[in-house]
Amino acid sequence: MSFFKGVDEKLFPSTEKKPEVKAAALLAHVQGLGLPFKKLSIKVEEDVVTLEGLVVEQVDAEKIAIAVGNVKGVSSVNNTLVVEVPTPEAKFHTVVSGDTLGKIAKNFYGNAMKYPVIYEANKPMLSDPDKIYPGQVSRIPALEY
Repeated sequence: MSFFKGVDEKLFPSTEKKPEVKAAALLAHVQGLGLPFKKLSIKVEEDVVTLEGLVVEQVDAEKIAIAVGNVKGVSSVNNTLVVEVPTPEAKFHTVVSGDTLGKIAKNFYGNAMKYPVIYEANKPMLSDPDKIYPGQVSRIPALEY
């Protein structure tokens, strides 16, 4: 999964070169968001992050990947987390200038009023449905009928 390297959360200085320091900061970020996992190992090589470990649900793996990928200095995430209860993967959308959750919902679901589905699918990374920014990657789950 690819990300824009210069967006969102700044967890470590751009001068930080030690992969273990970056990995520890990313793990603390995931834990601070309260994202669930049974086992998680984060490896960093330059601007590429590899996630290894075990989660219960697909949504957990996706949220961890997005939380880590939307950090300044991360350009891609290799998500190799094992999911105990596999379900179909969500779609993903990279926010562009002028996007709103309503506009994204209209594009994916045909109904702008479905924006709360996208907002809920990206919590706790999103604290407000109006606070999205260009370059941010968001989960777009399938609608449940």
